[in-house]
Amino acid sequence: MHANYIAGHWVEGDGITRNINPSDTSDVVGVYTQATLSQVDDAIAAAEAAAPAWGSTTALQRADMLDAIGTELIARKDELGRLLAREEGKTLAEATGEAWRAGTIFRFFAAEAVRLRGDRLPQLRPGVDVDITREPVGVVGLITPWNFPLAIPAWKIAPALAFGNTVVLKPAELVPGCAWALADIISRHGVPPGVFNLTMGRGTVVGQAILDDPRVAAISFTGSAATGKRIAEAAMRRLAKVQMEMGGKNPLVILDDADLDRAVDCAVQGSFFSTGQRCTASSRLIVQRGIHDRFVSAMKTRMDSLRTDNALLPGTDIGPVVDARQLQQNEDYLRIGRDEGATLVHGGERLRRDTDGFYFSPALFTDCDNSMRVCREEIFGPVAAVILVDSYEEALAVANDTEYGLSAGICTGSLKHATHFKRQAQVGLVTVNCPTAGADHHAAFGGRKGSSYGSREQGTYAAEFYTTVKTAYTAP
Repeated sequence: MHANYIAGHWVEGDGITRNINPSDTSDVVGVYTQATLSQVDDAIAAAEAAAPAWGSTTALQRADMLDAIGTELIARKDELGRLLAREEGKTLAEATGEAWRAGTIFRFFAAEAVRLRGDRLPQLRPGVDVDITREPVGVVGLITPWNFPLAIPAWKIAPALAFGNTVVLKPAELVPGCAWALADIISRHGVPPGVFNLTMGRGTVVGQAILDDPRVAAISFTGSAATGKRIAEAAMRRLAKVQMEMGGKNPLVILDDADLDRAVDCAVQGSFFSTGQRCTASSRLIVQRGIHDRFVSAMKTRMDSLRTDNALLPGTDIGPVVDARQLQQNEDYLRIGRDEGATLVHGGERLRRDTDGFYFSPALFTDCDNSMRVCREEIFGPVAAVILVDSYEEALAVANDTEYGLSAGICTGSLKHATHFKRQAQVGLVTVNCPTAGADHHAAFGGRKGSSYGSREQGTYAAEFYTTVKTAYTAP
């Protein structure tokens, strides 16, 4: 039994989660306890009690701890990558890369802890100094999703601790294994009791308790738009600081002058890798008429070469989807797309493999219109829709015609169009001749419109959320 981590102790809860391998449903990755409401209360109380002392530690003390955590994550990337692949279904290569990335995030924020800056402003009143400093916000509640079970917790926990906050983490119920392994590593590197707490369980119980507690000063959430709106409403009622990343319906524009092979590579990677289960996935492929037919033909050829199989097997390009519910959702959208008049030209089949799992072949629609549900709603699976356009101007208009605004890409040989697109795409992340999915930990991450709310994550911009600004006037 894997327990919760509260106030420096491992504590069994009430109820369990059986962590099932989506590549092999007979494989139980582990059994994880669920926190009770009283245990969530204990975790928040411990975080509140630990906050003053932790916020007063030196930046170097925090940096040393974070660096040690990151170093262990990197040293154990193969082991942790295998765990991630087993519980989430990401291919072993992608999962190992994510474990390494989690380690680099901790090491990056170890350095950020000692780089936190303030300002001294010129005097406007004789003899009065003006200093502006950043201080921790206090107890931070972190609610993380299942699709990046190491990287996303890392990019929330690391800056929270780096800047002197205490943490209560609630990971997605589908993937407790990576969160527990991360908590285990954190617990062994000198982080004082109460500074970091792990509370596993259902969002309606654990997540709601964190959200409603007035002792939690700030909440960082990554997940669905529907859940994000409920979190925003609850946080605003008690004026808690809130930061949310909520998905996207991301366009990849392919212009007539694009390099065809590169465009296909960008589309395949962005749409189908990680089984399409990324908020930055390029699920709308907006293709100019002159290259459309060649692009679709090349996509089908490339998709024929993709191997969908057990995430742990060498040579697997696409692993299973995360669970039966996601598999059913993918199939529902195939029916919706066909009913709306789209043509399924490749994939979209349940697959049988040597082990029982949630295998689904990447699917490609053509004859799509941007008003169709498959072009407007986030499917969160390996399903891409091709939309035919006649010009760059039409492509840009279609790309921006969405309630989301996370990521957008363009494949083109035109510097003019690339430059214009970078400025005019209504998103937080823009790519040119590379996949829409993927982000570097030292750069700001976040979107616009219905994709994000609040300040950016990652990079130096993380300080905006995890600190509060204080202005001090001093006279002799």
